Amino acid sequence: MPNNKNHLTRRHAIAALGAGALALRSAPSFAKATLGDDGIYHMDWYLESFLDVSEDLAGATAKGKRFAIMWGLKGCPACKRMHEVHMMDPKIEGYVRDNFEILHLNHIGAREVTDFDGRKRSEKAFGEAYGIRFTPTIQFFPEKTDGLAALKGQAREVARMPGLLEPTEFLAMFRYVREKGYDSAPFPEWLKRQA
Repeated sequence: MPNNKNHLTRRHAIAALGAGALALRSAPSFAKATLGDDGIYHMDWYLESFLDVSEDLAGATAKGKRFAIMWGLKGCPACKRMHEVHMMDPKIEGYVRDNFEILHLNHIGAREVTDFDGRKRSEKAFGEAYGIRFTPTIQFFPEKTDGLAALKGQAREVARMPGLLEPTEFLAMFRYVREKGYDSAPFPEWLKRQA
């Protein structure tokens, strides 16, 4: 093999490909929110689900992510803003996408959802059982399903984002759940400590 400084070995080529892939991964996201036939916004990376939340939570945990349910509604201006402003910020969208599996449900939807206790309900009835009153609402769940079947509704959640927070607080809420801030303080108190 000639001793040429410009000669590219297989090892260098593989390293260059890896560096290129990392550069692409850290490049700004070109996420796009699309309006579905159901009138709610979707990101192409939202969870494709059989609507069994125990399976979805276990799947998220197996991937090293947290599981959350996002509630949307056709014509909801805050849902539109969340998808067209918050989720278009590469820092926010990248963090949420990399750390969470998001199941997006329709507040008045009719698809059948299987709850942690095995009970099957329409999206609308499922939301009512958890006290979902408006959109957007995001429910955050623990990493394991252990004991969730014995609990009812909101008692199964580790945190909830009722309504749309401003972008900085929106991202902070996802960090709060990912970092298990709920083990040490309620969200407002935890947020003050971060400042």
